[in-house]
Amino acid sequence: MKTIAINGSPRKGWNTSILVEEALKGAASRGSETELVNLYDLNFKGCISCFECKRRGGKSFGRCAFGDELKPVLDRIRDCDALIIGSPIYIGEITAAARALFERLTFQYVTYSKDRATFFTRRIPTVLIYTMNVSESVLDSIGYTEKFKFYEARFNQLIGPAKTLVSTETWQTTDYSKYEMTMFDGDARKIRREEIFPQDKRKAFELGAGLAAR
Repeated sequence: MKTIAINGSPRKGWNTSILVEEALKGAASRGSETELVNLYDLNFKGCISCFECKRRGGKSFGRCAFGDELKPVLDRIRDCDALIIGSPIYIGEITAAARALFERLTFQYVTYSKDRATFFTRRIPTVLIYTMNVSESVLDSIGYTEKFKFYEARFNQLIGPAKTLVSTETWQTTDYSKYEMTMFDGDARKIRREEIFPQDKRKAFELGAGLAAR
């Protein structure tokens, strides 16, 4: 089996990247072939609404037609057996690159047919990983819980069953004193990184292993 992981963060080696790689290690522990894609290494755009993925009889029917550096990744995802996507939350939303991926990945499978739910002919499980600065206690009140449910529902509808991992109050920098960030306690965040983040890593690993165990 083949598992593809997408890191939607520009910061390699930090929170999102670490959790995505842990999930991929989990899949590998169950014998899955794995691939890691760093979105910010690619030159690509979001959906351009050309509708070639919906043109009857067209050569790109049911698949994205836009030929940039994301296109081969979308093609490989189409043929994989499990998918992992991770993104930090920037200004209340997934990163611009992750959002562009979401558009391109899902819109190609969206149909406007009364009797067809998706152009995707298979069902592959997905793990969605989010990292963020806010605390778990405010996820509901600021709308994040509903946002994550929306993304999960779209994957359930168009691609396959999805599970979500949320990592909160993440460690943003090794030295908070260098930046205008006085509302945060850098020492407390460092302690959380040492004590709580390993639990998130373990959850990511287990979710990845669960993908490959299907």
